[in-house]
Amino acid sequence: MASTPGILTDWPWTPLGTFKYVILAPGFIYSIYQYMVKDEAERDTTCLVIIPLLLWRMIHNQIWISLSRHRTAKGNARIVDKGLEFDQVDRERNWDDQILLNGVLFYLVTNLATKSRNLPLWRTDSVVITFLLHAGPVEFLYYWLHRALHHHFLYSRYHSHHHSSIVTEPITSVIHPFAEHLSYFLLFAIPMLTVLFTGTASLAVYIIYLTYIDFMNNMGHCNFEIIPNRLFILVPPLKYFLYTPSFHSLHHTQFRTNYSLFMPLYDYIYGTLDKSSDSLYEKSLKREEEVADVVHLTHLTTPESIYHLRLGFAELASRPHTTAWYTWFLSPITIGSMLLTWIYGRTFVVERNQFEKLKMQTWAIPKFNVQYFLQWQKQSINSLIEDAIVEADQKGCKVLSLGLLNQGEDLNIYGGLYVQRNPKLRVRVVDGSSLAVAVVLNSIPKSATQVLLRGKLTKVAYALSYSLCQRGIQVAVLHEEEYRKLNKSFNTKFESNPVLSKGYSHDIWLVGDGLTNEEQLKAPKGTTFIPFSQLPPKIVRKDCFYHCTPALKAPRSLENVHSCENWLPRRVMSAWRIAGVVHAMEGWTVHECGYTMSNIDQVWKATLRHGFQPLTTLTPCDSM
Repeated sequence: MASTPGILTDWPWTPLGTFKYVILAPGFIYSIYQYMVKDEAERDTTCLVIIPLLLWRMIHNQIWISLSRHRTAKGNARIVDKGLEFDQVDRERNWDDQILLNGVLFYLVTNLATKSRNLPLWRTDSVVITFLLHAGPVEFLYYWLHRALHHHFLYSRYHSHHHSSIVTEPITSVIHPFAEHLSYFLLFAIPMLTVLFTGTASLAVYIIYLTYIDFMNNMGHCNFEIIPNRLFILVPPLKYFLYTPSFHSLHHTQFRTNYSLFMPLYDYIYGTLDKSSDSLYEKSLKREEEVADVVHLTHLTTPESIYHLRLGFAELASRPHTTAWYTWFLSPITIGSMLLTWIYGRTFVVERNQFEKLKMQTWAIPKFNVQYFLQWQKQSINSLIEDAIVEADQKGCKVLSLGLLNQGEDLNIYGGLYVQRNPKLRVRVVDGSSLAVAVVLNSIPKSATQVLLRGKLTKVAYALSYSLCQRGIQVAVLHEEEYRKLNKSFNTKFESNPVLSKGYSHDIWLVGDGLTNEEQLKAPKGTTFIPFSQLPPKIVRKDCFYHCTPALKAPRSLENVHSCENWLPRRVMSAWRIAGVVHAMEGWTVHECGYTMSNIDQVWKATLRHGFQPLTTLTPCDSM
């Protein structure tokens, strides 16, 4: 929102929320109706192209969003180092409004102007006229309109909304108040209406021109340099007619320079070219891929989780992962991507963060939850994880933390397998078990004297049971085999050793993988379920309380946090991810994987000392 919003700031369909697409329905229905009822000779085919054109523009924009986020996470050719935050993602989530506006206006024109009907597919003269008019009147008028928008009167009422984003993303290019967008549309309409009313219009020229506008807009705001230097060496005058991402990035950081649309010519003519344009361009091109101090290794969860990745849909990534009904419309893409990862896939960079002087990256293995439970997939998964560890080691990373299902006794001995195979590793492999145990221990009410342990017995479950018994809290289990294994794992007799329970009457349950819905239904009303597993249990009871999986709130000094980690709330990170950060911050030089555990109290105190805070939520079933 602009600092002092002017008239026509809000888009007319804002109150409709996610149902805003219905504004296209009247034009679409009327066009289809006209096409169906008219004779073949009178049918208009132009209106049938509008919806595919709008879809293409959305896909084109999404490609740029994903590409930009991937490249800026890797760091090579990145222009601005500052991070994004959730407020920018929220501000830019309605980037499709300008496409909807174009759709409404296109339907109006095609139904009101007879010359817009049954346009030919191609006319060379229409392309020539359009781009000559763009290079002349459109670029010139935009330059002066843009300078006018930087006058304090208009800037405070309109353009400041766009400039709220210092670090730009491709979609930043179209984030403007409604009135400002109308003025831009009038400019771009000059060539489009000229070819229409001179009878030289074609379908191709509109598709090409709109794609050109989207391409240049996205490129100019992508925050990584993409134009090769040899292009300007081969054609020196091109620098007056083609801007670069670094050129426009200076406009967002300096505000009073580089006003041009896509062609810097007018900045040269009127003396508003930023003097550092060339040096920033060269510096950005030379920038190499960033080497992270800490790498967190995660993986995809459900098939639709590809849309919730930071590289996917920005709005979905900024919210905790839940199943949305509209993702069913993307089923062909979902199934296709899943099949692709089964056949071929390699680890890719998802996210980068900065914590004080520590550089962090998140890498994702292209495997889904279901694949981790298939015996014939284990070798492939282990190969991908080991390759990632070796790559991190070769790059000079200090710590690699294993997240989600990338660790397990059956899969890789809780990550110890990779250390055994690669004894000379310099990167420290951390499974995060110690911190996960510490988080669960500190989630249990101080007044508790007994808990029920349910789910698969893992490294975390054994450590939890040991720590609780050490503290005098009795751990109850339901099955004799679990009881036998827990007692056998203890080398010391405590005042409160594990007991075999005959019922489900406990009001605090520590739950892991394998908890069934039937077991949850047997819990008394008001039971608190505290997961110690990496995946959350299914919420079955509305009269009980569910903690989220072991996690803590990140300090404000942790930068570039603008996406949610799976189902966790904003700025909340899993214990397994934080463990790697703490390990690096403390400078610990040992691995924490396999059957080894770090000192739980020491890890907990170090975590709090670095600003990570326990979650204070304990609400009924909607807590996760």
